[in-house]
Amino acid sequence: MRKITLFAIAALLLSSSDLKAQVPLSLSLDSAVNYAINHNKTLINSKYGIDKSTQKVRETIAQGLPQISATLDYANYLGAEVSLKLSAQMPATVIEFNPTSNFKASVSQLVFNGSYYVGIQLSKLARTITEQAYQKDELNVKEQTIQAYYMILASERILKIVKENKQNAQVIFDKTNNLSKAGVVESTDAKKLSIMLASIDNAIKSTERQVEMGYNLLHLQLGIDPNQTISLSSSFDELAQRIIIQTKPSDTFNIQNNLDYKMISMQSDIAKKQISLRKTSYLPSLVAFYSHTEKIKTAAFDMNPKDVIGLTLNVPIFSSGQRLYQVNQAKIDYKISENTKELMSQQLAIQEEQLRFTYNNLFEQYLTQKENVSIAKEVLDKMKLKFDQGVISSLELTSANNDYLNAESSYTSIILQLLNAELSLRKINSKL
Repeated sequence: MRKITLFAIAALLLSSSDLKAQVPLSLSLDSAVNYAINHNKTLINSKYGIDKSTQKVRETIAQGLPQISATLDYANYLGAEVSLKLSAQMPATVIEFNPTSNFKASVSQLVFNGSYYVGIQLSKLARTITEQAYQKDELNVKEQTIQAYYMILASERILKIVKENKQNAQVIFDKTNNLSKAGVVESTDAKKLSIMLASIDNAIKSTERQVEMGYNLLHLQLGIDPNQTISLSSSFDELAQRIIIQTKPSDTFNIQNNLDYKMISMQSDIAKKQISLRKTSYLPSLVAFYSHTEKIKTAAFDMNPKDVIGLTLNVPIFSSGQRLYQVNQAKIDYKISENTKELMSQQLAIQEEQLRFTYNNLFEQYLTQKENVSIAKEVLDKMKLKFDQGVISSLELTSANNDYLNAESSYTSIILQLLNAELSLRKINSKL
């Protein structure tokens, strides 16, 4: 009886977990981005990188703080002895090497070392670069999540249009096929329409695969199980209205906001600090120390003191120009980093301008294509009326229907390109 109860509980738990997994995850565009920020695997690793760099800073600082060590030793000389004879008239004194054991504790403190202080500054700069790398990863994840979201909505919109087109084409085919059987129209007209229906089926299958690929990409960015069902609550037309119509990209480009430029500038700062680090090799270093030895087991003849305190001063004197050449190399690296930063500034300015040109061109195409859809829909409605009245053939109606389908597909494609162009403009300004 108990085994049956346990089995029932286990089955209930499994069924409840299955039901939970089947509940769709409803996400708007903004909530999808926020979810990705918290669960994306790349960003999680980047956060670990920040934690690691913080620990590295603390490690560097700890090198200049008091260092305490302790040792415990034991030595057995296996009955060895030494004969000590002070003069020829006196008999030799035999000294045995008794086993010895000592416990030694020592404390050292760095008093001055130029490279230590510069090293702390470098490790802090390295942590800042790690933080900026995380911000860049976050920017990339946001962009890729939004692009996947856009792609799904655009593909689903096209899929809906193609399916509606198939329904219309099916009605036309059925009527034409009946007329063909009655001998009113040529049989070739019905055959042509059947081929068109097959082409539409292929288009539906292709678009469905594209939708599936979009969801796979979104799953990857969100860091969730591939079997988790996702429901997108934002509509394609709503996003187009909000982003394209209501939002106009800023005409100003502040390169100081760009993360790539920030990171290259930080690399230049590190290269400059490397010059200071190399120069510290000319400076002396001073370490203070204290040690205490507790003699657990002493030899018969022992002259070592228990307590020792002292200073160690290390003064670099001559290195045959080695330190000078290291400083010169650091200066060259700094000049290279400054040139790289200037080149990056020019490249980003050109890239931003090109992105703005692309956006403006796409916006003009968007306005034209929007008007084209309206005209194609008007023509199709008139052709349907004429077809119902028997004025035109089914092929003419099919041609008008195809024109409308192509106009809608092109319109959707232009909106998708325009949304991505606006996204790229925001990304280069680090405003996602």
